[in-house]
Amino acid sequence: MVFTAGTLFAQHSFTPIDIEDGGRLYRANCTVCHDARGDGVPGIDLMHGKFRHAKTDDDIAAIIRTGIPGTAMPPNNFTDFAALTIVAYLRSMAAATATTTSGGDPARGKAIYEGKGNCANCHRIRGVGARSGPDLSDIGNLRLAGELEQSVVDPDAEVSAQNRHFRAVTKEGATITGRLLNEDKYSVQILDSRDRLVSVKRVNLRESAIVDKALMPSYKDKLSHQELSDLVSYLVSLKGVEIP
Repeated sequence: MVFTAGTLFAQHSFTPIDIEDGGRLYRANCTVCHDARGDGVPGIDLMHGKFRHAKTDDDIAAIIRTGIPGTAMPPNNFTDFAALTIVAYLRSMAAATATTTSGGDPARGKAIYEGKGNCANCHRIRGVGARSGPDLSDIGNLRLAGELEQSVVDPDAEVSAQNRHFRAVTKEGATITGRLLNEDKYSVQILDSRDRLVSVKRVNLRESAIVDKALMPSYKDKLSHQELSDLVSYLVSLKGVEIP
């Protein structure tokens, strides 16, 4: 599968992995000012093609690399290709935003999160819930609705490095699984399924590996379209502010 963003971008094509890399670069370097939705700067909406100083995708990539003198937009130490993957991500998210679930109710979504979804068994919001999954307290500032929807229905599609899980079997035969926090040549630190911090010496392990797939189940066939819309709307609303 190859993504191509219209005629202005026809000379560039990107794989889904390229676009994921562009998303990681965007979240790490751009969301502080532009927000996850791309509309954090007045007069600019990156996800919907609203720019002040760019007409083509190559113009956007050039601005990402060199910045705009006299403004708050700084230069970035990206290669040409890396900058273009960020643009590819923006175009991809614009398409996803146009087709994603809409019309959801955050209050109903919160009820699904706390009830039918059993989300607090793995996730935590403002200190409430488990730690085996990512903290969702401000997930609305970090992910777009389309990305959150994908995470709910297809959690294996993208597993961030900080959310990787680790499985180990000790020489005595005990199995330990949990979210990988840190590892080095001599030991591994994980947060196990009981929210306990566990440090294991590699010399005491019979086998160990990073789990490639997400431990979160898919909710594709567990939630109706409306329930999915409601849950995503609730997650989008989580920006570190209490939702009554």
